[in-house]
Amino acid sequence: MFTFACMNLPADFIAQIEALVPTQAADMLHAIAAVGPSVAVRVNDGRALLRGVPAGAQRVPWCEQWGFYLDERQAFTFDPDWHAGDYYVQDASSMFVAHVVRSLIGQPVRYLDLCAAPGGKTTAALQALPAGSLMVANEVVAQRARTLADNMVRWGHPDVVVTSLAAAEWGQRAGQWFDVVAVDAPCSGEGMMRKDAVAVEQWSPRLVEQCAHLQRQIVQDVWPALRSGGLLIYSTCTYNRQENEAVVDHLISALGAEAVAVPVDACWHVEGAIGASWPAYRFLPHRVRGEGLFVAVLRKPDAAVAVDALRSKGRAAATTQADGRVGGWLVDADNYVIERRQGAITAIRQAHQQDVSLLRSIAHPLYVGVGLATEVGHKLIPQHSLAMSQALSPHAFARCEVDIATAWRYLRGESISMDAPRGYVLITHRGAVLGFVNNLGQRANNLYPKPLRIMSTHLPDEAPLVLA
Repeated sequence: MFTFACMNLPADFIAQIEALVPTQAADMLHAIAAVGPSVAVRVNDGRALLRGVPAGAQRVPWCEQWGFYLDERQAFTFDPDWHAGDYYVQDASSMFVAHVVRSLIGQPVRYLDLCAAPGGKTTAALQALPAGSLMVANEVVAQRARTLADNMVRWGHPDVVVTSLAAAEWGQRAGQWFDVVAVDAPCSGEGMMRKDAVAVEQWSPRLVEQCAHLQRQIVQDVWPALRSGGLLIYSTCTYNRQENEAVVDHLISALGAEAVAVPVDACWHVEGAIGASWPAYRFLPHRVRGEGLFVAVLRKPDAAVAVDALRSKGRAAATTQADGRVGGWLVDADNYVIERRQGAITAIRQAHQQDVSLLRSIAHPLYVGVGLATEVGHKLIPQHSLAMSQALSPHAFARCEVDIATAWRYLRGESISMDAPRGYVLITHRGAVLGFVNNLGQRANNLYPKPLRIMSTHLPDEAPLVLA
């Protein structure tokens, strides 16, 4: 039994790794048990910022444009740039999804991220998707779906719908409607062992079997929602063959799926499939600077006629349009339809209006497009999602730049005073928008959402500085 200073690994797990990669087992087990996890972040290129990746930072090879490594983990909770959605903290291996999307998708698509929470792979895919694509970020677990919605608001991309349906419900209700379906399947979590002690404690051969059965079921259930000729991106954060190659083998044999190759640079040290001849991509911790990941891309067999069950429902009735008070709040406002629903005013890209209406008829989304404002009587209270949106016009509201101490008070939900016009004002720190206040003159009512606030009563001596 391998026992390292930092972690005791289960004997059955060690035997599994020794059988999986016999010549690399010692190095791999050492990397899992005795080497600390890597830390990486991905810059939100949708923000109009003058700063970004620090000079000299080591880039993530398969996500060089946006991803870079940190020397150590930072107290991200206390970084206003993180609250502003200027970057996402994500394991470097998981950023590979952006490379997959950029390599294989060349025109606008409808993209379903089925198991999307907390949103790392969703935001990575959003950065790589062609303009005009529609992202449906889905999470079946209600609490995780709320976290997903919060992270999508923070990221600020206007072409996102957040939903909470089971895979079978998508398969039954959205026949062959999506061009791409991503399934980051629930798994035994072997690839997260050096980041999460719970992954070690809960692991067992029985858990592996249970996860493999669930993964096959999830993909089979959602398969009908993928159009003929469409792509399924299957991934796990585990090492064993049962949850990886065996699941893909089942999809190839049972559903006629065809494995699709993704271009990979040899210097990335990404491994291929184990015990299979079709292309797949394995990230092993002793070979890459990142955690465990398995990715395979599958194409659904093409057919002469693809049935679009969702479209067969017909166009949903148009909602009542709001007045022009909010039109100037958005860049390219003419490209959006403004809707009023039960006091909530939302902007939806015109190109996606019909698709969003159809999605509403089957999925009851948690979040859609750009939430602009809540209507209270004759007043409009701007929503936090508008402050975070990449579609926000820089001229829509007055802005007040604050120092770090004031930024922290704001992010904790405290009242702040400022030298700014009365009314709704955007609070910024280092130019990054944090959210709204309602400036009353002597004081300003803090509109930063309660679920997002810094709860710690102890603040650091200085803020983390992740971005340049």
